Amino acid sequence: MQHDSGTGTPALVARRADAKPVETEEIRALAAAAGYEVVGAVTQVRPEDPGTYLGAGKVDELADRAAETGAHRVVVDDQLSPGQSKQLGDALPSGTGVYDRYRLVLEIFGEQASTRRAQLQVELARLKYQLPRIREESDEGMLNRRTEKGTRLYDVRDRIDELESKLDDLPEPAEQYRERRREQGFDLVTLAGYTNAGKSTLLHRLADDLDLAAEPDHPDRDATAAVEDRLFKTLETTTRRATLAERPALVTDTVGFVDDLPHWLVESFSATLSEAAAADAVVLVADASDPVEELREKLSVSLDVLDAQDVERERVVTALNKVDLLDDDERERRLAVAAELAPAPVPVSVTEGTNVERLVAAVRERLPTERAELTMPNCDDAMGVVSWAYDHATVEGVDYGGETVSLAVQGRPDVVERSRAKAEAVDEGVGERR
Repeated sequence: MQHDSGTGTPALVARRADAKPVETEEIRALAAAAGYEVVGAVTQVRPEDPGTYLGAGKVDELADRAAETGAHRVVVDDQLSPGQSKQLGDALPSGTGVYDRYRLVLEIFGEQASTRRAQLQVELARLKYQLPRIREESDEGMLNRRTEKGTRLYDVRDRIDELESKLDDLPEPAEQYRERRREQGFDLVTLAGYTNAGKSTLLHRLADDLDLAAEPDHPDRDATAAVEDRLFKTLETTTRRATLAERPALVTDTVGFVDDLPHWLVESFSATLSEAAAADAVVLVADASDPVEELREKLSVSLDVLDAQDVERERVVTALNKVDLLDDDERERRLAVAAELAPAPVPVSVTEGTNVERLVAAVRERLPTERAELTMPNCDDAMGVVSWAYDHATVEGVDYGGETVSLAVQGRPDVVERSRAKAEAVDEGVGERR
């Protein structure tokens, strides 16, 4: 499958539904994310036509609109069979190509893939998209030869096996990285949710080294976590250091969810979702300005995705973002809907900073915590333990009481245990020297 950039290309979007209303907002946003200039939309209310998908009359209308607008691409908001793609393409003006929803998403993924793993994942997803098309395009008279070595179908299957093997063999530095950061006292927090809900903006709001209001041109605003109203701006995970209610944390932004993607496509990018499974807390960011039923559906799907990653509901904090766009009644209605699915949702406006401290407090409550009162002889080694505790945990108080030092420390259970072990080692060391 040839990969064509949509940058600046005029495109029409087309959507069919069994009943009204026929919404085109999301497919327009997806097309814009791929770089297309959307010049119009054609909608149809009818059962799917097995040949042309839209039906002959609507296809004629689509062809006329393409000629009038100069559209070089028609993007259909559904999965098309190879036969439907061909019949639609044959009916359109010369030079006007047809993409279905899945191929469009693959184009966006391809534009955003920058790491070796992401590039392999994109190629794998493209080949899985191609596979049924190659089967359908194969001549029935050649049925017995389609899987012979050297045929296109054989080569694609062979390459799929090769890519899956390469992905399995890639090192998993993320797991080692996570454990090392935990040992250093960092809590791990993951941001999850649909595209355009405001996850990347929240990452910038929380990050220690970025001030969303004061430093809009901060050099750390890289392409993988830019604050833009653009889908899939985050394909690979992006992590920033943050301090959450005095707890050092690493906050990771993940790829956004999108409706109606096939299992094999989601599976190809499952690595980014593993960040949620490994996190101490997950912030599920939802767009409160969505229509109520759409909000309900997106929250339900998001929670199902997290459930599939073995993320316990107790670890999830739901942030209803963009409440600044709602009046009081609308805000309360959406909070009630969210509360049916997720306990204690937090209404926030990330861009304005509304209730962000409340959100941080809710995250803080989910983090694993232990507290200890430690007593050591007052010596140089004890000062080293105090310094270490300040670097890796929250020091609630230090009392230098003459011959002893009392240290109240709070943090991750493993960090508190290490603080306790260090204090005991100081005590034992002094005892041995006496």
